[in-house]
Amino acid sequence: MRIAVMDDYQDAFRSLSCYSKLKGHEVKIIRETAANENALVEALQGVEAVILIQQRTAMPRSVIERLPALKMISQTGRNTAHIDVAACKERGIVVSAGGAGGPNATAEIAWALILSAARSIPTEVQALKEGRWQTALGTGLADKTLGVYAFGRIGSLVATVGKAFGMKVVCWGREGSLGKAKAAGFDVAASREAFFSQSDVVSLHLPLNKDTQGIVKAADLALMKTDAILVNTSRAGIIEAGALVAALEKGHPGRAGIDVYESEPVLHGDHPLLKMKNVVCTPHLGYVERGTYEVLYGTATDQILAFAAGNPINVVGA
Repeated sequence: MRIAVMDDYQDAFRSLSCYSKLKGHEVKIIRETAANENALVEALQGVEAVILIQQRTAMPRSVIERLPALKMISQTGRNTAHIDVAACKERGIVVSAGGAGGPNATAEIAWALILSAARSIPTEVQALKEGRWQTALGTGLADKTLGVYAFGRIGSLVATVGKAFGMKVVCWGREGSLGKAKAAGFDVAASREAFFSQSDVVSLHLPLNKDTQGIVKAADLALMKTDAILVNTSRAGIIEAGALVAALEKGHPGRAGIDVYESEPVLHGDHPLLKMKNVVCTPHLGYVERGTYEVLYGTATDQILAFAAGNPINVVGA
């Protein structure tokens, strides 16, 4: 089969153990995200199977209908909102989506951002390289309040680490999430307003869907302290459009650690958050580590091989 691996920015796929499983197939590694639909269609001409990493490349009907050779899409993870599954089904294209990385990798990045923002680590590293010594005064976390929005697999890990650092942990979210937090021995905020206004650090861990789109409002951010830190390692869309930049400019919250953006990849420094001194930005690194890649790409490869053998697995809508 002619297989395309999309958006492999680091050229990592060739270094993974699953790569050797595709011996005998023609594998095309595409390292850069297509600039537009025409470029994507051109890159995928003649390709029979596509491996998608997370939601980096969208596959709408307008693309799918222009790829006559395409027979199969193998998605890493179970999220298929970026794929027009109905269009695929109409054209007999199998969509397989299965497997998921563990929560640890994203929880680690959340804490990397919290610590970087609290202790001004990026600023201090750059200052040291420029010949200066101790240019900022950091903020300790012991006895501060950590607010965890959504106590799921990732949020629970972030909360546990916060407790180990001597922080008071309070949680907010849906009833089920709060029930899990209480069962694990964590406090629940008295109200949404109290959650945002009392937390010294707020870490967001909600999935993005129609119910959570823009769920964090400008009014929520306005309640945050001038020295508080807002951390988002989930999806940019859970914050109301434009609200975060405006809030940071007003100083409520005073700082942020951000790993996700409305449109990715962010290239040429073209995002307002990258120009703000009170924000630590990383390029969506939450799941970008070797162990998680082995799991995600390993499942995607197995899905390709199962399809090639005539026994597709993890088929969406089957």
